[in-house]
Amino acid sequence: MDIIASLGLGFSVALDPINIFYCFIGVLLGTLVGVLPGIGPTATIAMLLPITFSLSPATALIMLAGIYYGAQYGGSTTAILINLPGESSSAVTAIDGYQMARKGRAGPALATAALGSFFAGTVGTLLLAFFAPPLARAALNFGAPEYFALIVLGLLVSIALAHGSILKALAMIVLGLLLGMVGQDIYTGQPRFTLGIRELYSGLNFVSLAVGVFGVAEILRNLENEKGRDVMVKTVKNLWLSKDDFKRIAAPVVRGTALGSVLGILPGGGHILASFASYSAEKRLSKTPGEFGHGAIEGVAGPESANNAAAQTSFIPLMTLGIPAHPVMALMVGAFILQGITPGPNVINDQPALFWGIIASMWIGNVLLVLLNLPLIGLWVKMLSIPYRALFPAIVLFACIGCFSINQNIYDVFAIGFFGVVGYVLIRFGCEPAPLLLGFVLGPLLEEHLRRAMIISRGDPMVFIERPISATLLALALLAVIIAVLPSIRRKRKEVFVEED
Repeated sequence: MDIIASLGLGFSVALDPINIFYCFIGVLLGTLVGVLPGIGPTATIAMLLPITFSLSPATALIMLAGIYYGAQYGGSTTAILINLPGESSSAVTAIDGYQMARKGRAGPALATAALGSFFAGTVGTLLLAFFAPPLARAALNFGAPEYFALIVLGLLVSIALAHGSILKALAMIVLGLLLGMVGQDIYTGQPRFTLGIRELYSGLNFVSLAVGVFGVAEILRNLENEKGRDVMVKTVKNLWLSKDDFKRIAAPVVRGTALGSVLGILPGGGHILASFASYSAEKRLSKTPGEFGHGAIEGVAGPESANNAAAQTSFIPLMTLGIPAHPVMALMVGAFILQGITPGPNVINDQPALFWGIIASMWIGNVLLVLLNLPLIGLWVKMLSIPYRALFPAIVLFACIGCFSINQNIYDVFAIGFFGVVGYVLIRFGCEPAPLLLGFVLGPLLEEHLRRAMIISRGDPMVFIERPISATLLALALLAVIIAVLPSIRRKRKEVFVEED
């Protein structure tokens, strides 16, 4: 009965007209950025963070969440129509989805992506509703050593799941940790790494860093490598599935949902990993594996379900532990902080309307996405004709105005430009900026819990080993590193990296 009463409270918040409106805006923008390759939900949420400052906490977070899972839907459209994934997790969808479009089956491919995503998103939200409260209650028993070990586990798993070189991913984590230490010492108030610049005494601006590294840097990269976008079909017909299609996608959708629900909780890029894992599983289980790569509908159903289920369950560690599973969730942490809320296990008790309102809004958002995606296919096709050079200057201008409006400080705008250049240079050197953002967000938390644990234990580092939970978490972190450096895993990382590129 508690869960029903809590969901009732959540729907009373989510069904507020203003929240429905911003949920609609969120999923519409999410679909739009998913359709337009090169922008992505991370850059979009980073740029829209300043706007949320003037909204209520529930409204702001409902809109940002809608952008994220909306982008998972929208990314499949370009993957199917032009063989260019709008979102990294849609890279696998392009393999068979584009081949279906070439054979005149773009409609069934898009319908499969939409229906599979809706089912997976609904199940993922249900899992979030049932598992988040008990996990939050368990997290209340965590002390400083446990939180330190949990953050270490999250950072190391994110390195293990990052693409390409492990050393580069580790370097990005360390750089993020160092940037997170800029400002005044949390206990003594002594300035550090400020270079004598007064504006740095309060630390680096999270919004400026996020917009620069993910927004401006991605824009520069895409302007440099703008690809031609020839839409496979100008009009999409037969947006429904035959009985045979329904039979073929049923099992892959269920398997993809189950796989994505589990992998979405992992730090780093669980939704991307879920897509690739689902495709691999469906190909192995298929009675006709030769069809994969040539228009197998199972190759669309499984990965699309997996990445959307993972998008929903990735909110579990954020909402219960305050630990972001990937860069988008790190931006959500920033949104919580902008609203004066500390994400973690206390949110469910201190802000129950906010907690359950976000969960309930996900059901509403998934319904809105189905209603939006299929009828507006013609609009999304037309959007693909917008050239980057016309679109991106407006986006950058909008982001700068929004960032300036938070603190009325021109220094924050200069910081966007600086971090944009830094992010672009990192990308050119083959470094993935996602671990940097995780390190930046988690760095202050890591330092705080480390120093608090050492104060409690009077300087004895064995406190992390003597406590069972922290010892287990540290052991899992070590295991993640060992697995990541195994030769077979390293080869697989390179294969996935090449496929996504």
